[in-house]
Amino acid sequence: MTTRTRKIVIAGVMGAVSVFLGATHLGFIPWIAGAALTIMHVPVIIGAVLEGPLVGVVIGLIFGGFSFIQAAIAPTGPADVWFTNPLVSIAPRLLIGPVAWLAYRAFRRWFDAPSFAIAGVAGSLANTALVLGVIEFFTYVKPDNRFTIKLPWQAAGTIAVTNGLPEAVLAALLTFAVVASYKRVKTRRTGSSI
Repeated sequence: MTTRTRKIVIAGVMGAVSVFLGATHLGFIPWIAGAALTIMHVPVIIGAVLEGPLVGVVIGLIFGGFSFIQAAIAPTGPADVWFTNPLVSIAPRLLIGPVAWLAYRAFRRWFDAPSFAIAGVAGSLANTALVLGVIEFFTYVKPDNRFTIKLPWQAAGTIAVTNGLPEAVLAALLTFAVVASYKRVKTRRTGSSI
């Protein structure tokens, strides 16, 4: 398989996995106080580690586009009002892959396999920080102008700690497991080792 074909296949498969996780709600793990941890960004991280930042951007676009559409036509909670804005639902997701790839590239020369987990943490924290950071710039006004919704900085900080950190741990574990397995299978075909 050529490099270009492999990139297209990985982008398509990981994008489909992200949409599947969102559509089936398998990408949301129940957490404290009715909140949920998301793993929908993990395919973006995996794609970027395997095939580079451009593939990460493409998968991030698929993930963000799906979030935008889902928030607009099938909202699942009050936070969805922010995700009907493409600057919240799409723009931050475009940067998850490049951040994860940069972390992977920075650490892989010293720690090849652990760099998969480091990329998972970096990509997940980028998702959390960028989405919450962009949300902070917007106040949602209900169409009938009866009330507005603004996320206080304290609430954003609480979300970043209570959801963002556990999501980063999950992303590290999943990224490590999938990428290490993929590379093991790939290197067995070529007869080399990781």
